[in-house]
Amino acid sequence: MREDVDWILENCQVWAIVGLSDNPSRAAHGVARFLQQRGKKIVPVHPSAETVHGEQGYPTLADIPFPIDVVDVFRRSEDAGQFADEAVAIGAKAVWFQLGVVDDAAYARTREAGLRMVMDVCPAIEWRSR
Repeated sequence: MREDVDWILENCQVWAIVGLSDNPSRAAHGVARFLQQRGKKIVPVHPSAETVHGEQGYPTLADIPFPIDVVDVFRRSEDAGQFADEAVAIGAKAVWFQLGVVDDAAYARTREAGLRMVMDVCPAIEWRSR
């Protein structure tokens, strides 16, 4: 998994962040800002399609009108698999499940489809530990 973490952090520039809203008390809000500060483009994905950190939000991954490199999922484990499947459908290069988000079946499907994937990991923590 370490190889996939490093590859994603180095090669993925456009991050669709599922569950990102304009609520500063949520972990997604801080991680999105961290990624932005490191030069990554963030794309909020939330049913209310809020603008967050100056970036236009979209209600679903399928609504995003440009290519996405990585789909970063801030949702419960039982809900996360559908977003991994949607990442495959939109042609993303990778899927990132945040801390506490684990779905082994989704991991297997995503890897089988040829995408890189990590689970139960935070990009902000990984970036600092490199």
